[in-house]
Amino acid sequence: MAVKTEQVEKNLVKLTFEVSYEEFDKAINRAYKKNANKFNVPGYRKGKAPRAIIEKLYSAAVFYDEAINDVLPDAYEAALKESEVESVARPEIDVEDIKKGEPVVFTALVTTKPEVKLGDYKGIEVDKIDYTVTDEDVDKDIEAARQKNARLITVDDRAIENGDIAVIDFEGFADGKAFEGGKGENYELEIGSGTFIPGFEEQLIGKETDSDAEVNVTFPEEYHSDALAGKDALFKVHIHEIKKRELPDVDDDFASEVSEFDTLDEYKADIRKKLEEAAENKAKVETENAIVDKVVENAEFDIPDAMLEAQIDNIVRDFAQRIAYQGMNLDMYMKYTGQTPETFREQFKDQARQQISGSLVLEAIQKKEGIEAGPEEVELHLVDMAKKYNMELDKLKEAMSDVEIENIGKDLAIQKTIDMIVNNAKVK
Repeated sequence: MAVKTEQVEKNLVKLTFEVSYEEFDKAINRAYKKNANKFNVPGYRKGKAPRAIIEKLYSAAVFYDEAINDVLPDAYEAALKESEVESVARPEIDVEDIKKGEPVVFTALVTTKPEVKLGDYKGIEVDKIDYTVTDEDVDKDIEAARQKNARLITVDDRAIENGDIAVIDFEGFADGKAFEGGKGENYELEIGSGTFIPGFEEQLIGKETDSDAEVNVTFPEEYHSDALAGKDALFKVHIHEIKKRELPDVDDDFASEVSEFDTLDEYKADIRKKLEEAAENKAKVETENAIVDKVVENAEFDIPDAMLEAQIDNIVRDFAQRIAYQGMNLDMYMKYTGQTPETFREQFKDQARQQISGSLVLEAIQKKEGIEAGPEEVELHLVDMAKKYNMELDKLKEAMSDVEIENIGKDLAIQKTIDMIVNNAKVK
């Protein structure tokens, strides 16, 4: 493939490449076979009209869009490979006039990876980070286990107190009318949890079992429902039951129930050991990040806007996948949080810039130092992955693409680069 490269401006290259008419015509024919049954042609059964007849009736370009989408991805990738241009964002692609019998010519405006001018990256000085595990930390862990293993018991001899769980029916009214989503039955509400609208839970304190209450609240101005935002509301509440948590005593019996140990002392020692390991790892990660941050600060580079937007796209896509597990989509999330698509994306800009900066600088150092991950290192990593996922190594490899395995090698090389920088740093 003949590819013409033209530097339009800094970090923006124009590629001109072509697809032979023979290849394009084959794509048109595939599009025709796929879509022929969508055309009603007099004198022919649906889906049986010849391609030439359909093109005559609907124009020669009737299948062009689908044919272009068919041939373009491979042609564009081949053009990038031949020109050795490294794209960092979605390109702007145009196609010139298509003429029968002539190659189809495409142009692509490609945002390229910016050049990095490295500063000092060896002998970086950072302050030592330490986290000390205290008796209070151990006690907090034990208290969390107590809360998790608490029993709920019904209270009959007193009114609701902060921390209790009230089993209630409720119905909300705004402007004298019941509103959608404002009704619940046998709802277990922890008083003081902040689960309900501000002011709601506090007004139940002092109420007794089998009693009724009227709770007056004002919805927050930023409430997810525009119809209720900032409005006063009245909730009619009936208290069915009051429950409180009964916490277990912290003794040997408790230790044996919540852990593999027979005594409280053994249980506490294990907690301290795990907390110290976590603290050591946290300090290691934060020290590593501090060193890399200084290396990035010492470098000079400009991040193209298109590259930044592409990274924000990646972050938003990951965010959308995470909230999808909670049964929510981005439109719902933005509505509940009172955000527009613009303000939603804006909040990820600094994160995207930081991720790109670290990646650019570490890759530049990796190339300068000639740091690579050999096939044996990739193989060992795959072995660890297979153990982690309880899979046979061959099955894991079959499930992975060549690109995914290649990316493992790149990630390992970057980690080796980080290790080199950290090992050469001075921690005071």
